[in-house]
Amino acid sequence: MDIALFGTSGDPPTIGHRQILEWLSDRYDLCAVWVSNNPFKSNQTDLGHRVEMMQLLISDLNLTCPNIQLHPEISSPRSLITVNLAKQIWQNADFTLVVGADLIPQLPTWYRAQELLQQVKILVTARVGYKISEQSLEGLYAIGAKVAIADLVIPEISSSNYRKNGDLSGIIPSIQAYIHTNNLYQWEETNLDIP
Repeated sequence: MDIALFGTSGDPPTIGHRQILEWLSDRYDLCAVWVSNNPFKSNQTDLGHRVEMMQLLISDLNLTCPNIQLHPEISSPRSLITVNLAKQIWQNADFTLVVGADLIPQLPTWYRAQELLQQVKILVTARVGYKISEQSLEGLYAIGAKVAIADLVIPEISSSNYRKNGDLSGIIPSIQAYIHTNNLYQWEETNLDIP
C-alpha cells in the first residue's frame, strides 16, 4: 500500500491544500492528513479549530476522493514521530512525506532528519515564491533523501495571505462559515458576508 503523508499547519486550510489533496488522491492508495503546530511559526490558531477546518475541507472532497482521510492521531510537530505512529497503524506500507518547496532548506535540520529520510520518500509540491532547483535539493540528497517533484500547479493562494490580508478567494464556503461562527481571524468581522 502506497500512502501519502500530508501534514500542514492549515491556518486556515485553503483551496491550495484542496488541490494538493486531489492530486495525491489520484496517485496514492491513501492520503493520510493531519494538522499540527509548526515549531517554526508563532501565534497559530488553536489546533482544535484547525483540525475542524481541515475536516470540513476533506468532507468537501470525500464524494470524489474517498481515500483522503484525516488522522489526528498521527499529528506531531516532529515528522519522525508522525511517521513512526503511521507505521504502527499501516504496517508494511510505503510512505511518502509531502512537503512544500519552502521546507526544502529546513528539512536537513529537522529532528533526526537522516533517520526520517531512511523511512520515507519525499514529494515536494510547488509553493508560490519558492523555486525548486537542483541546488536547493542537494542538502536532501546529501543525507540520503529519495525526492520527487509533484507535477502540480498550485494557485497563488496561501493561508498567510488570508491571515494578513483577509483574501477570501482561497477559502471554501464551509470554512468561511466556520471562521465566522468561531470568530477566528481579525478579518472575519469586516470581510465575511455570511448570513
